[in-house]
This record gives sequence, C-alpha cells and structure tokens, in this order.
Amino acid sequence: MAIEKRFQVFVSSTYADLQEERQEIMQALLELDCIPAGMELFPAANEDQWSLIKRVIDDCDYYIVIVGGRYGSVGPDGLSYTEMEYRYALENSKPVIGFVHRDPGSIPSNRTETDPKLKLRLDEFRVLVQQKMVRYWDTPAELGSQVSRSIVKLIKSNPAVGWVRADLVPDERAADEILRLRKRIEEVENELHAMSTAAPAGTEELAQAEEAFTVHYSFLVRPPNQHWGGDKQEAFCNLTWNAIFGAISPLMIQEAHEDSLRTALDNYLELVQAGALRRTYPELAQAELTRFSVADVDFHTIKIQFRALGLITKSTKARSVKDTGTYWTLTPYGDTVMTRLRAIKRDPERPDSLPADSERSTS
Repeated sequence: MAIEKRFQVFVSSTYADLQEERQEIMQALLELDCIPAGMELFPAANEDQWSLIKRVIDDCDYYIVIVGGRYGSVGPDGLSYTEMEYRYALENSKPVIGFVHRDPGSIPSNRTETDPKLKLRLDEFRVLVQQKMVRYWDTPAELGSQVSRSIVKLIKSNPAVGWVRADLVPDERAADEILRLRKRIEEVENELHAMSTAAPAGTEELAQAEEAFTVHYSFLVRPPNQHWGGDKQEAFCNLTWNAIFGAISPLMIQEAHEDSLRTALDNYLELVQAGALRRTYPELAQAELTRFSVADVDFHTIKIQFRALGLITKSTKARSVKDTGTYWTLTPYGDTVMTRLRAIKRDPERPDSLPADSERSTS
C-alpha cells in the first residue's frame, strides 16, 4: 500500500494588508492536506531570523508568493523580506507560483504603499514575479480558489518528496533488514543466472559432447538421369552429440516445430554421409543419393537426450487451438552451448583474421 504524503507549502506575502487573503490560502491548503508554512508572522529583524526563514524554505516542497499593494518590511540590503524569500526559493530550484493582484489601483489606500521608493520597489518586484508561473486575483475568495487549483496541478507536474507520518516510516532496524533482503535477492538472481547458463546437476552421467551416438537412417538410390523413384537403402553412422546439436540448435533460437528439426537432421545426414557412401561403395559413385531420413526411434532418442542434458525445452508460447504441433526452444544453457559450437573462432596463427584465399600477391 502506498504511503500517503503531505506536502509543505511556504506562503510568502506581506501580513497586515493580506490577513483575509492569507486565511483563504491557509484554508485551501489544509483542505488539500498540505502543510502551510510562512515566516511573515515573525519579526524578521536580524540575521538569525533570516537563517531560520531559509531553513524553513529548504524544508518546504513548494513555494507561493502573494503580491498585493504593499512591498513589506525591508532588510539590510534594501530588499523586502518577501522578495528575499522569493529570490531564495528561485535560487534553490523550489517549484514556485506567484499570485499577483489583477488591479493594484483598486486596492484601498490603507493597504498600499505611500512611500514612492517602496512603490517603485513593489512595481519592480511585481514585474519579477510575472516572469515565472503566475496567476491573477481580485478577491480573497478568488485567490483561495486559484491557489487550490494551482497547487493540485503543481503537485502533478512537479512531484516532490513530501512528508509522511513517523509511524508509517520503517525504523532503522526495518530499513537494515530491507537492505539485507535486497542484497540477498540480487545474490539469488545472480546465482539463478549462473545456474541457467551451466549444465544441470546430474548430467555428467549422460552421454554428451564429443561422445558418439549411432544414428540409423534410410535414403534413396537413383541411377543417373532418373528423377523419380529409387531404391530405398538403410545405413547407420556415428555422430557426436555436439555435431548433432550444432546442426539443429540454430533453428531453436526462437522456437522450432519438431518437423523442422527432423528435416534439419535429415539434411545434415545427407551432407555428411552422401560422399562417404560413394567412397565406400563404388557402385554408388555415379548414383544420386537423396531423401535421407533419420530413423524414428533415433530421432526421439536425440530429443530426449538433449532435453535431459538441459539444452532444449518445449516452447510455452501461446498459439492457436488448431496448431497441435510440438515446438522446441533452447534453454539459456542450450543457447550458451550452441554459441560455443557455432561461433567462428579466430585463428591464433592469423592475427589479421583474413581468410587465406583473400590474400593476393602483387608484382
């Protein structure tokens, strides 16, 4: 369950002239479960007080400034504390929204600046605030509504850290336990990955790799220039498990129908045995040897052996109800073995890696 957060909002403004407006703002923020904060209630008259204001702004998630008809108390450097707070929030990259009175001329005289210098400062500050995100208001009620809508949008567009109840935060022991469990999860994941790319336990007792397996097969013998029929013959040969796996494994990088694997093995038998048969039996020297087909019992044995060795597994990919065929795919370990068998290795005696027939002599 997600932990509920509350966001702290610094409200910066003059105080005496905007009491009703501030009440509307506080009410709007509390209804949004936000935490209002503002230091204008404290006499900002010394360096220690300004340090406190900065710390409170640092702790806040968002900053809003209200600009009415007064510039406010001026600090040692000639800026009002409201403007100092605003500039500090900008310098520290706080999400900021300004709320500026729409018609300053309509503000009652007892809530406006009478000092020409302060009026000029206020005009300059109003221009500064309007360079960033700003909303305009006329009445306290409108201001409260503007603040409410704007804070909701700001939270969505600029998610902040926020605050949570202390009893909902894991204590130090719980945090240490969470960290320990995360590390253990990483260790287990690494172990599972290593296991998935290594031979399964117990397979060392099974025939594999360069050990030979006797494969029985049939083929057709056709006299020269005969393009149909032929005399069916049967034979056998010894193939290593690596040779067989190397011949059919690339088909299973994604997945392969069982019939495709059988066809690939038949083609491999023709590739390696046709020439050997002609050399062994002179009467076949001119004949066409075709339609090589591995014996059913041997094909099934090969499937079972590769499955027992952890090299292949049945595909679990979803397919149509009408497709009742059996599909096979490589395991992570099978993919590792296939890559080792089929990847082309560099010739250590030829560091340039160029094939011999690519070299040409020039004179």
